[in-house]
Amino acid sequence: MSGFIEGSGRSQASLFPARLEDWICEDNPVRVVDVFVDALDLSDLGFGRVAPANTGRPGYHPSVLLKLFIYGYLNRVPSSRRLEREANRNVEVMWLMGRLAPDHKTLADFRRYNATAIKKTCAQFVELCRRVGVLGGGCVAIDGSKFKAVNNRDRNFTPRKIALRIGHLEQSAARYLEEMTRVDRQEAREIRVDKVRHLETKLKRVQAEVHRLNSIVEQLKDTPDGQISLTDPDARSMATRGKGTGLVGYNVQTAVDTQTHLIVAHEVTTVGNDRTQLAPMAKAAKAVLKLDKLEAIADRSYFNGSQILTCDQVKITATVPRPETSGNRKKGMFVKADFAYNAETDVYICPAGKHLTYRYTREEGGLMQRRYWQNECQRCPLQPQCTTGKERRITRWEHEHLINEAAARMERDPDLMRTRRCTVEHPFGTLKSWMGTTHFLTRRLTNVGAEMALNVLAYNIKRMINMIGVGTLMKAITA
Repeated sequence: MSGFIEGSGRSQASLFPARLEDWICEDNPVRVVDVFVDALDLSDLGFGRVAPANTGRPGYHPSVLLKLFIYGYLNRVPSSRRLEREANRNVEVMWLMGRLAPDHKTLADFRRYNATAIKKTCAQFVELCRRVGVLGGGCVAIDGSKFKAVNNRDRNFTPRKIALRIGHLEQSAARYLEEMTRVDRQEAREIRVDKVRHLETKLKRVQAEVHRLNSIVEQLKDTPDGQISLTDPDARSMATRGKGTGLVGYNVQTAVDTQTHLIVAHEVTTVGNDRTQLAPMAKAAKAVLKLDKLEAIADRSYFNGSQILTCDQVKITATVPRPETSGNRKKGMFVKADFAYNAETDVYICPAGKHLTYRYTREEGGLMQRRYWQNECQRCPLQPQCTTGKERRITRWEHEHLINEAAARMERDPDLMRTRRCTVEHPFGTLKSWMGTTHFLTRRLTNVGAEMALNVLAYNIKRMINMIGVGTLMKAITA
């Protein structure tokens, strides 16, 4: 070993510092966790057992357990069993906990029974960031991402999945019966008995599985969304961008400040799409930031007229690209964008220069839609490029000016969608990296919400430390 850095012998006596304080430097993030939790009013946030009981064995104070969980999520140790081990071997945890070492059952119960209070704790840190003056830019980017639940795909059932499985099982049963007939006819008696018994066992298993699936079909009739998850009843099957792929999990929504990249608001939902999430997330972010006006940017999956109108009514400027729903462009035909609208005369001007006039208004999908057309399309030389019907009809939402204003904003600032992508997608990548391939460890929507709140809180704490440093953050907390 000569010529290399050598360690000390295992049997050599050494004098460790007498104080745990000597092991924790001044800029250690664990000090932020300690100061932040001590500054919270736990009873006001809703934590249980803040006041000790008069009888029974003394328990751990909620602040001690909360500190351990925040530290664990900061250091990618979310499991209660792993946190139990860290309390007995990690010097930082010993300093933070005062050498206390709660068992994993105590930790798991604390997270389960204080889910709502943990969510409020996450919101409390965002409020701290606002008071410090870090937040307040007035623009957030909104996006959603699918996170895996504990529930496996094979433990999630829909009518279509069950029909496919029963079909495969029936094919297997028919194959077993055919094989039994062949064996009974061709094989020797001593061999035939064993093979037939083995095939009968397989057939009984298939029949039992078909019976189980049929009972689940009866249960599906009472479910509003036509899904049943056996491991985590709240988890739902959700499609992802990959063709033919999907997962059983939750849709996590976030609103991220475009200047600091702090997660201002978040929500865990069981809805597999984003069409109804724009207004709730934008309003939540506006309430947290306490602004009179707010700008919200989202991708085309959030495009929904009623959601954009709701945002406008509460002074939120929503910028969402309109998705291309018509297949005419691929066919080389004109699309709605090729028709110019004249607001003064309330007409559309087609590529041939003709005017499509207003005809009537009717409600479609909860929105009031105005219809425009003209009766000279059959004599127009451009009709084959325009429509396959007698006339080309244009539909205009009564608040379409909101969509046109959003398109104008994107034209003035071509990097607006790039800003959205660079702002809101990075936190999701970071959180999924921290959580690993399994993502959530708990079951039920309430517990998953608490787990997500701890992840978001850890992300925001680390982000603030990177921006202003440990010392400045601690001073802001105690101010």
